[in-house]
Amino acid sequence: MSAPCCQVDAVVFDLGNVLVVWDAYLPFAGRMERSEVEACFRQIDFLAVNQHLDAGWSLAQARADVRGRFPQHAATLDIYLDNFADSLVGPVPGTAEVVGELAAAGVRLLGLSNWAAETFHHAEPAAPAIGLLEDVLVSGKVGLAKPDPRIFALLAERYGLEPGRTLFVDDSPVNVRAAASAGYVAVLFTSADALRGDLHARGLPVQISAPSA
Repeated sequence: MSAPCCQVDAVVFDLGNVLVVWDAYLPFAGRMERSEVEACFRQIDFLAVNQHLDAGWSLAQARADVRGRFPQHAATLDIYLDNFADSLVGPVPGTAEVVGELAAAGVRLLGLSNWAAETFHHAEPAAPAIGLLEDVLVSGKVGLAKPDPRIFALLAERYGLEPGRTLFVDDSPVNVRAAASAGYVAVLFTSADALRGDLHARGLPVQISAPSA
């Protein structure tokens, strides 16, 4: 994590497991045993397939890749892709309130997410606070994915950001290190309460503790 800076003009949020809970196994609930899904994911290297989707593959390309390499698992990937909305549980506890406080104070808010272009429309319905962001740079739409330094450069260019005055929040240590290397004020997300402390320490207008219900 980088050291506190003098002033932050904008906050950029990762989405998956920062603003919205994502669980790749939930689309299979009631459809396949988890052990079967885990075995399939290991064999097809689901993380690599997902990274390709994040970096610009279409759903059709992902289906063709798995069908070509492991035809016996093509139907399993189809279940995941056809029921992707089920993988989004809802807002990460406490983060909607953080976004709301920042938005109410007039802080510039953006998103930078590794997400397939064709499934991104499911994000905001699952976590409405995403709609408070000015915009989201979606990796699958631009053909670049974190931690590629080029996506951080594109983020700054597209939105006129000064990295040294932009706080970037992500739950992936690799992405946080990449953002810091690109000059951003980079914070590792672990919980909404910890994020509040990080934001407050950098002079941003959030309460240290979440407001009472």
